[in-house]
Amino acid sequence: MTASTLAMLDRQLLLQLSDRLKRLRQEKGIGTVEMAHRVGVSRSTLSAVEAGDPGTAIGTYLRVMSVLGVSGELALLAGDAMQPAPSGSAGARSRRRKPVVQVLVSADESRHQVQDLQSLALHEEAIRAVQKNPELLDKAKATLQLWLTTKPSSRSASLWEEWRNILEGRNWRKVLGRTRRAQELRQASPLPTILPEAVRQNILTAASKLKSGVRLGGDLKEDVS
Repeated sequence: MTASTLAMLDRQLLLQLSDRLKRLRQEKGIGTVEMAHRVGVSRSTLSAVEAGDPGTAIGTYLRVMSVLGVSGELALLAGDAMQPAPSGSAGARSRRRKPVVQVLVSADESRHQVQDLQSLALHEEAIRAVQKNPELLDKAKATLQLWLTTKPSSRSASLWEEWRNILEGRNWRKVLGRTRRAQELRQASPLPTILPEAVRQNILTAASKLKSGVRLGGDLKEDVS
């Protein structure tokens, strides 16, 4: 499995977790103000958790899981219940084969999850590239200015103007969210243009694999359906 596929898989798992936590909160009838108070975080931090923000500390996710009563699932993963039995133990001498657990991770194409995930991955990669090489930001600004100059009447012109401020202030959080506005901004974004073609293609390929699903199974070998 390629690094791009693994990164895409990690992102999708985090998004699925955040969706589940939000759904559980709503099913329990807990509002965001009360939930934030119970967890001991601000509403903006809770919003970041429910948006699957990878920059939010894992401890915050764990506190949310605890309040919602699902921290036991993490305890199962962190404990020894899923580990092979030690050599020489009764379990190791058993002739029965250990159970094989497989998990299929996929994105719902009907809800445009693949496109959204692909868009997020492209922007996260582009932002990492800018952080490593600030000169790439000038390239994105030049592309944006070209669009504004040659297509002033485009329906995306207002989004491009907003992008001008985003690039100047490096306000990345504004475009990495899961709000409708963040999605619109990503659709009119100059950032992916700074990525090498090979990098873009790797991300597109990884997103395509999630349409059929990435299967994680028993002996920790991964394969793609």
